[in-house]
Amino acid sequence: MTLAHFLDGLRCAVCRALNVLWLDPLRGLVECRECGQTALAFPEIGEEVR
Repeated sequence: MTLAHFLDGLRCAVCRALNVLWLDPLRGLVECRECGQTALAFPEIGEEVR
């Protein structure tokens, strides 16, 4: 099981559902709990992390 963070105020680009996206930082994925769509999440190269 991985730690997931709820992404408040965002819509799924596929099903347009509001407040159903979750970020799994260990796998580097954003997942829609409504339709199951997933997307890779990765930082830009050269971006400063604070």
